[in-house]
Amino acid sequence: MQPLQKEEIETSEPPTLHGRAMDNLAFIRETMERSASFTAIPGYGGVLMGVTAIGAAIIAHNQITIRGWLITWLIEAFLAFVVGMFAIWQKAKNSGDSLSSAPSRKFAYGFAPPIIAGIVLTALFYFKGLFALMPTVWLTLYGTAVVTGGANSVRIVPIVGWIFIGLGLISVFVETSYGNILMGVGFGVLHIVFGLIVARRYGG
Repeated sequence: MQPLQKEEIETSEPPTLHGRAMDNLAFIRETMERSASFTAIPGYGGVLMGVTAIGAAIIAHNQITIRGWLITWLIEAFLAFVVGMFAIWQKAKNSGDSLSSAPSRKFAYGFAPPIIAGIVLTALFYFKGLFALMPTVWLTLYGTAVVTGGANSVRIVPIVGWIFIGLGLISVFVETSYGNILMGVGFGVLHIVFGLIVARRYGG
């Protein structure tokens, strides 16, 4: 009877102070990760992306074939992706943040779906010959990606996304020849202005 009673007393003892402290620390850490924002937004990288986009808008405007126009913007999209990813990695490295953290994953999960949708629709429009619709789709879905991804970032990010969506809306009501201008304003000028603000306020 005595060993049985002793075992029951031991199993009913409250958790140790060390165990409770570790549980509290884990809870605090998880809460901080959930409430933290993604701050590795590339400022100077965004400026470089804007400069290349303005160059792409000028080159695309001077193309005499739809194929040349499309290739120009696809090259720019790939270049912007490389520059953006490298800038995000470099900024996260300099600030000591991890790209596998909860805020980074939230940003990626919000940003990726609209971009994937844009790729799918670009392929569809290419095979259907609907090239005139591409600027609207690119501006709108990129803006959507910035809004959804930026919901877990600094306040200015989703604002920029809504401006992109506004440019996409404008493209619906103007001549298709304005597509390069609107994309130059969005992917070019807006990226430069936004990048400079981020670099000044949020550390590069």
